[in-house]
Amino acid sequence: MSRSSRKPLLISAGVAVATVALGLVSWQATAPQEEPRRDTAAATATPRTDPAAELKALARREPGDKLAVGRADAPVVLIEYSDFKCGYCGKFARDTEPELVKRYVEDGTLRIEWRNFPIFGAESEAAAKAAWAAGQQDRFTAFHAAAYAEGAKAKGFGEDRLVELAREAGVPDLDRFKADLAGEQAAAALRRDQEEGYRIGVQSTPSFLVNGQPLAGAQPLDAFTAAIAKAKAAAKQ
Repeated sequence: MSRSSRKPLLISAGVAVATVALGLVSWQATAPQEEPRRDTAAATATPRTDPAAELKALARREPGDKLAVGRADAPVVLIEYSDFKCGYCGKFARDTEPELVKRYVEDGTLRIEWRNFPIFGAESEAAAKAAWAAGQQDRFTAFHAAAYAEGAKAKGFGEDRLVELAREAGVPDLDRFKADLAGEQAAAALRRDQEEGYRIGVQSTPSFLVNGQPLAGAQPLDAFTAAIAKAKAAAKQ
């Protein structure tokens, strides 16, 4: 699993509890844990917000989200934090994600929401903005597939290469693509995703939430099918 060299932001104590309690060792909790008080005041204090519910609430479910596939009201939402220069992200995109789409997105069970979480420098950030720009012309998933294709990472993500990938992905208006790539909206969208990831303690890619339950790394398909089945069953209760 790829590790970020960037210093993680502090996360709330509530989310820190969630990451530890759910056993996601790669999402390091940086907020200190308070010792529980055993006096009467503590016993009658307002309960802390459920950390797992806070993570589950990160699913945006925005109709028309350009960086998502699947029904907005799907019972299970998989949130993926990934970097186009991450080899394990590419492995997941090639080997596992297409099968999840085939099995669960197409039947309405699963929604996948991508979060651009570049951790490998300027080219990673440029590729993330390019994916967002391709999405503005409804070509995000095609760009995603092209950028994660076998051998694509080795060619780098310089400006000319990003335009080439956009062309390969079928982006119809390349002039608009280049303008969107360089624009403030792309930068703002990237910041939104990054801030969300750092806020909950993501430090490596790929990292996932399945209805708020963390899952780290390019796990085998069975790990995702089990997590989706569990989340679907819980959603029915």
